[in-house]
Amino acid sequence: MRTVQGVALDGLRARVRALAERTRLPARSSGPPVWSGSGDARVTGAPAARRRTGRAGRPTRREAPFADRGPAVRGSGAGAPDRRTSVKEAFRYAAAAPRATAVAALGAVLDGFVRPGSRRPGAVRASAAALRALRARHGDAPALVRTRSGRTVLVLLDPQDLHRFYAEPVSVLAADQPEKCRGLIEPEPAGAGCSRGELRSERRQISADVLAADLPVHPSYRPYLAAVTEEARELTVTGTLELARARRAVNRAARRIVLGAAAAADEELTGWLIQLRAEGGNPRGGRVRAARSVHDKARARIEEYARRADGDTLVARAARHDDPTGSLDPVGQAQHWLLAMDAVPDTLLRTLLLLGAHPAEQDTAAAEAAAEPAAGPDRGELPRLRACVRESLRLYPVVSDLIRVTRAETEWRGVRYPAGTSVLLPAAFHQRDPERVPAAHVFVPGRWKNPAADQDIRMAPFSHGGGRCPGDQLSLMITAALCAEVLRSHRVTGTRPALDPVGPLPATLAPHGIRLTLTRR
Repeated sequence: MRTVQGVALDGLRARVRALAERTRLPARSSGPPVWSGSGDARVTGAPAARRRTGRAGRPTRREAPFADRGPAVRGSGAGAPDRRTSVKEAFRYAAAAPRATAVAALGAVLDGFVRPGSRRPGAVRASAAALRALRARHGDAPALVRTRSGRTVLVLLDPQDLHRFYAEPVSVLAADQPEKCRGLIEPEPAGAGCSRGELRSERRQISADVLAADLPVHPSYRPYLAAVTEEARELTVTGTLELARARRAVNRAARRIVLGAAAAADEELTGWLIQLRAEGGNPRGGRVRAARSVHDKARARIEEYARRADGDTLVARAARHDDPTGSLDPVGQAQHWLLAMDAVPDTLLRTLLLLGAHPAEQDTAAAEAAAEPAAGPDRGELPRLRACVRESLRLYPVVSDLIRVTRAETEWRGVRYPAGTSVLLPAAFHQRDPERVPAAHVFVPGRWKNPAADQDIRMAPFSHGGGRCPGDQLSLMITAALCAEVLRSHRVTGTRPALDPVGPLPATLAPHGIRLTLTRR
């Protein structure tokens, strides 16, 4: 017996099919994809009678290619000789090639890459499987993939291409606007990560000097670690630790490190900055005026703190820095530093969760934490805990995918791509690639003992080259110190979710779902 809802749904499907026929666009179907056994490209879910192929085996407009081989033409593959062709030819060869379900699914999964925050555990697993299938089928050559939103993305599958991705200057591969910069009002926002060209390089260098990017322990480590120690007491006041408590403690410590003790309790300022980022890059109408108002209030508040900040705070160090070109904006930098530390609570919880599931590693880290106060001038290094934090970031990176945009025509493996092509490096995939990384899905902090591990192109918790995060050492110092404060007096005896210490770890760990049980030592 058919229901009224079923009849209505059938009518809606009929209207969609009719619209597709008029517009010559593919109509999505709720049924499974239909693939040709003979290798001809077909529309996913389209009835057999409506599949049409144009001249020379090329698909009609309604059968737009979903993913292509890049340079995978005749004789293609990892060991094939280079052949110069164009991106249009690459799409032509892809359209006539057989496609696997996993590869076609990659176009939908990549929509989550280009829209941060839309990825779910199932999508992460599907994307990894699709990338492996793409590489197995076409070799290590870059693959041009079209997402369901219509955007084309060149996906890098070979570590040799990763070297080039990180080494290219911004004049060739321009950094896409980072998530931390979205929602700011100025067309050229202040801050190292959001500017372009020479101005961006100057700001990055000044920011690296202020953050002491080349030093494992910041010159102002004493007041910074004091702030961490005092604010970390909030983490252990009860027998449980969850994200809300971790965020309160970390935000207080971050405001003290960036702006000084007077800003410790200013939750309103942090709320304003988070609101600006949540607004996105294109507010409209009244939202533009509201965003400008919030931006002005946040900037005025930071300027007030900066005028009376202690000399060791980051904003005071930035204000004292030589700035012959006048490119540095200490207030704008302070905004970005505060927002960048938003990632610390998530990483802290994941690291403690992993240590709770691996008792031997937890005991080693706790012993290091207990001995650290007597370390004297070496205080703040905590090499074992830093390795645990790095391994946590390898498994669950803050930025899972890096996107650059070509500023001129470029050539990858013999295929020319026009200016404006998006180039995607799936960092999370490469860091967990079982074909290239030993024990890829297992928590192994010991892999970071090797000094060369930090330069391993396959693993990039803080990126590489000119795009490397200048605050990596400071964030490692702060996160490791927070872990030490918890483990020095408490033991993680229960975790939610429960992890298998032997089997592969889950693809994602949402920080909102983490809850730790702490027991006094």
